[in-house]
Amino acid sequence: VLFRKFLSVIPILIAIACGYVAACCFGLVDFTAMPEASVFSLPHFQLAKFDIPAILTMIPVLLVITNEHIGHQIVTSEIVGRNLLKDPGLHRSLLGDNFSTAISGLIGSVPTTTYGENIGVMAITKVYSVWVIGGAAALSILCSFIGKFSAFISTIPGPVIGGISFLLYGMIGASGLRILVDKKVDFGKARNQALTAIVFVTGLSGISLNIGDVQLKGMVLACIVGMAMGILFYIFDRLHLTNDQDEECE
Repeated sequence: VLFRKFLSVIPILIAIACGYVAACCFGLVDFTAMPEASVFSLPHFQLAKFDIPAILTMIPVLLVITNEHIGHQIVTSEIVGRNLLKDPGLHRSLLGDNFSTAISGLIGSVPTTTYGENIGVMAITKVYSVWVIGGAAALSILCSFIGKFSAFISTIPGPVIGGISFLLYGMIGASGLRILVDKKVDFGKARNQALTAIVFVTGLSGISLNIGDVQLKGMVLACIVGMAMGILFYIFDRLHLTNDQDEECE
């Protein structure tokens, strides 16, 4: 909002730096991990172990990741002004996302996911270059092998990260609302009101659903509820049980 040219591209870094300095002044930064960290470090790899309960636990997560991926593609398309669902295509981006998840699982890691925070950064900085994003990814991978740098990043206090998250997640939410406006979603229809209200409350209220040893809550539960309601509405439409046509006639 305040800067131009190069400074307008790095507002997130400026905010983190200012917040970090302020946190140091208030004694909120803990440097105890810095001396103990090694200069260079390697990530810990382990072979995958097939565990049925663990696999069943991760299946709902994968469904959510797929929904999250599609949502991020739609929002990113609106931000960059290019239909990414057609070019390069949703099938290709989903293939890349899930293939990386398969590779991640084979070395004992967690499923990979698209990061909505980066979408917020793109919306703020107006930098959409694939080369810039790819370069940032490569730099992040290299920095992960520097133990001192990783320890320094871990010293950033929660309030600083939380302050940045307010803006980034807010930008994602604002982009989502922009899509609703651009697509002219009719909230005069009961189904749109019900779907939006139930998904919002499910995701934000903290309610959970326990199925055996698996607990579903937050975005995971909200995505599953949203998909289930979408399927129900589709079935109701096919059976001509909805009142949308009556409302349009009136």
